[in-house]
Amino acid sequence: MSSEWPALPYEMWSATCDTLHAHTQVLGKLAVALAPPEPQLQHAALRLSARGWETLPLPAPDGSGALAVALDLHSHEAVAEHSDGRVRRIPLAPDRPVGEVTGEVLAAVGDLIGPVRVDLRPQETPWTTPLDEDYDHTTYDPAHVATYFAAATRAALVLAAVRAPYRGRSTPVNAWWGTFDLAVSLFSGQPVDPPSDDFIMRNSANAQQIEVGWWPGDGRYPRAAFFAFAFPTPDGLDTGTLSPPAAHWDATLGEYVLDWDDVRVAPDPHRAGLDFGLTAIRHACRVCGWDPVLAASAEGVPPPVT
Repeated sequence: MSSEWPALPYEMWSATCDTLHAHTQVLGKLAVALAPPEPQLQHAALRLSARGWETLPLPAPDGSGALAVALDLHSHEAVAEHSDGRVRRIPLAPDRPVGEVTGEVLAAVGDLIGPVRVDLRPQETPWTTPLDEDYDHTTYDPAHVATYFAAATRAALVLAAVRAPYRGRSTPVNAWWGTFDLAVSLFSGQPVDPPSDDFIMRNSANAQQIEVGWWPGDGRYPRAAFFAFAFPTPDGLDTGTLSPPAAHWDATLGEYVLDWDDVRVAPDPHRAGLDFGLTAIRHACRVCGWDPVLAASAEGVPPPVT
């Protein structure tokens, strides 16, 4: 087992996890405010880069160029960068409350591109305090963040390999700041009626899709794990036999789960994660009735590069 597939016990770092999650929300809110809207809220997604969580280049409302904001998980800083070369850095340090960091990030952004109106109410979190008023989340352990980032990087590489051969519409590996997970979505091309008029649902759940992802654990499921589901959920989705054998259907979550600890102890952890994603997609395509040619492309038939 490679040490580069580290253990990530949720109970060890849950307080730091919540603080980091809150910091990603600030980046996501800036993306929502500045990026051109895309289907399934793709414009709101962040990316996991070689240095941490980042926005894509965002258009500056003053017409001066582009802005990108990152959480550098090596130097432990929030970094706001303008395309003209100006940079502002805000430390992410132990005992710095989210509200303080949020205020400094927004001030830095304002200094670079002018004021930006941002809704600072957190989304999809168990807490409701606005980000700029959040003085409850203060724990930030750099060692725990480094361990998380090493695990997340490995997971992101698995997800990129899962989506690579698919010939239908798909997403890159998105870093979702609401649910604090990484995920790729494959689309069949068929629209569906959203299950509710909730803003997120009516904009993200309006197309038939299969999602494979990874999260570091949360209050509902306090273990890091890969996951997979299909939307809308068809009859028989829960009856699949996935690889590796440790993969299982979780009825409470309504999705397949493969715990990180089962991945990291496998003889080939990358292969174990890839097999989970591919067998989940194969089963979901079958029970969802997707075009067999489209479904086969997910497994490299025909190969994507010749």
